[in-house]
Amino acid sequence: MNERPEIVCATCGADEKALYDAVAQVIEQYKDKEGSLIMVLHAAQEIFGYLPMQLQEFIADGMNLPVSEVSGVVSFYSFFSTQKRGKHTIRMCQGTACYVRGGKKVVDAIKRELNVEVGDTTEDGQFTFEIARCIGACGLAPAMMVDDEVYKQVTPAKLRGILAQYEEPVEELTEGGAQA
Repeated sequence: MNERPEIVCATCGADEKALYDAVAQVIEQYKDKEGSLIMVLHAAQEIFGYLPMQLQEFIADGMNLPVSEVSGVVSFYSFFSTQKRGKHTIRMCQGTACYVRGGKKVVDAIKRELNVEVGDTTEDGQFTFEIARCIGACGLAPAMMVDDEVYKQVTPAKLRGILAQYEEPVEELTEGGAQA
């Protein structure tokens, strides 16, 4: 398999070589099992946080598959991401029930509150914002998920309180630059 240079991963602070080594172990475990590409991709995304082209090429090489097959699977399934993702994923439902009960107003409020567009990640890397066509919580409309937690009857007024639960506190500096 390809050797990777030892670089520190800017988004996760981890040694990139160690991340590739972890993916290589997953590949080794599954490479001879028919239909295991999706399992390897899930594990690789869990390790890296996303699936950049360089990682897709590494997986293709390790599993003796064409890069086009790996990239085709990555681009077909919406669960996979080729872009860096936030620490938390917000999915605002825009299914019929959620939309008619004010879901669009919540989408607009999220965009304003986090200064982010649908499909993007906030500048601080805390949140990735997505639209879901339906999260199966129509009786709770408008519904929103943050990671695996479902929030019911979300309004723009409730939004700040929900998001505050997930934001990391900013460390305050004392005079002279030391952390308090």
